[in-house]
Amino acid sequence: MTDAADSPSVRRLSAWDAAELQTLADEYGSPLYVLDLERVRQNYRRLAAAFPDADILYAVKANALGDVLAALHEEGAGLECASAGEVQRALEAGASDSEVHYTAVNPPAQDLDWIVDTWADHPELTVTAGSEDTIDRLADRGYDGRLCLRVNPGIGAGHHEKVQTGAAAKFGVPAERAVDVLTDAADRGFDVVGIHSHVGSGVSSDQLDAHREFVARMGDLAREVSETVTDLEFVDVGGGFGVPYRKDEEPLDLASVAEATREALGEVDARLAIEPGRYFVADAGVLLTDVNTVKAARDTTVVGVDAGMTTLIRPAMYDAYHPIRNLTADLDADEREIVPQTVAGPICESGDVFCADRELPATERGDVLAIGNAGAYGYEMANQYNSRPRPASIVLEDGDTRLARRRETVDDVTRPEREAHNGSATDRKTDDHPAASDTDDERVR
Repeated sequence: MTDAADSPSVRRLSAWDAAELQTLADEYGSPLYVLDLERVRQNYRRLAAAFPDADILYAVKANALGDVLAALHEEGAGLECASAGEVQRALEAGASDSEVHYTAVNPPAQDLDWIVDTWADHPELTVTAGSEDTIDRLADRGYDGRLCLRVNPGIGAGHHEKVQTGAAAKFGVPAERAVDVLTDAADRGFDVVGIHSHVGSGVSSDQLDAHREFVARMGDLAREVSETVTDLEFVDVGGGFGVPYRKDEEPLDLASVAEATREALGEVDARLAIEPGRYFVADAGVLLTDVNTVKAARDTTVVGVDAGMTTLIRPAMYDAYHPIRNLTADLDADEREIVPQTVAGPICESGDVFCADRELPATERGDVLAIGNAGAYGYEMANQYNSRPRPASIVLEDGDTRLARRRETVDDVTRPEREAHNGSATDRKTDDHPAASDTDDERVR
């Protein structure tokens, strides 16, 4: 194992071994997600060293692969879950109920049913509610356990407007109403244990002023809650620690971020909690894709690959930048000319491109490309649009390679329809997870 001090603060795409990645593409096929669990562990240790007194929970939504959850849990991370399905994955990965936080937004009824049923056997599970209505729905189901309130501090930051949550009305109770909401919850018998907020995803160094102001507001609220409602166990300021995707972007100075966070929070009689996701897994993963078409267009050369927005949607959804490397060209004995190229997928959408006019070595059909920083929100947001099966995932650990998730087939895509037609499945409510009811009027009590 590598100590945090011995690992670089960012792993660039150029640091991956081209020959090893090419071999993996040959062996496992394409598209293929590759995740280095040792790098995940290094990232955790580096952040834990910067925040030695904080409770660290991994935001499972960044990458819910069971191998990732198990590795981070072994390192000491708790698991923050945005759905009942993620809670189930967390428990299956070995986390105890006291290490799991359920932090859903507008949770569906079947999720709440399952969570409350699970709470009966896991009473130390923490549930974070983002509205008074959700607290009422929990009470209706008989839940009076550990409750954290998600608040909206009115400050957002992040790499794209769609992920700046701290000021978005969708997320949390307005901070000015939090004390009243928590007072009511405590009076109704809930075990109020914390307050929570999240400024946004992918916060960069130039947005740290907004992050400090956000944390300061959470500190003020925590002191008010402790004085007027109850003592808190923790103040959760979310994650959002950005990672550099471009060559000229510098990594966050974690020590400075940690110091600024503690200073902004101020003196509170509660533990600081943080919930990073992307920071642990982004640079631990790459996506490998085969080149199937090279086409001279009017203004560019279009490189067609077998991965697309169904495989990695971030460029199409957020205009996100991901580094791209031609592994075959790197291994080629003859140096190739550098030319502007547009790398596009096979989906019938003009937005299905990974880059436009990127300067890359001249690409040939049969080359293997690596798309970097694909460990966060890659497979998690993959889909079956155009009836395309989702890719396989492999993990690297202790010098070994293993298949972590098999490649889907078209049969996997169409199976729910066949089962419905054959009478082997039903769209009616079942006792399987997610839990039985799908409306609050027909809840399971």
